[in-house]
Amino acid sequence: MDISLAGKIILYADIFIMGIFSLLLFGWQLRVLSGKSMSNPDGTKDDWHEQKLYYGLALADLIFAIPLTLMGIILIFLNHKLGFYLTGMASFWYLWVNSAFTYTSLRFEKPKITLMWIIAFPLGIIVGLVYLIWSFIYFDAIFMVSNTI
Repeated sequence: MDISLAGKIILYADIFIMGIFSLLLFGWQLRVLSGKSMSNPDGTKDDWHEQKLYYGLALADLIFAIPLTLMGIILIFLNHKLGFYLTGMASFWYLWVNSAFTYTSLRFEKPKITLMWIIAFPLGIIVGLVYLIWSFIYFDAIFMVSNTI
């Protein structure tokens, strides 16, 4: 099974968004670790001086999620199967973390639903889910054959 043109467009658009998110998140989490209080679109603040959990989340993003995502994307462009596995793990991270933050924001903060709120919280769910669904559709093409894209 080959990957169709539409499948390739979806893949490249999705990993492009994942890459942009990772770069933005990198800068955000570095600022959190340096002690700066960062305001979220729902009115909350990421400030590890107030809640130590934010320090752990920032550290996890910096040592796990961001390198995993960027390395996966690079390996996909180098046509290496490991890239699809790494990006799959990063997609699960996007899906899980953004689901938790979206639910928490809706449940406890009752935010105004603005474009910035959608980009900061539920868009990550969509990006992660799109890659996971895409990888299931093209499973044979990317994991069973040595020459993928």
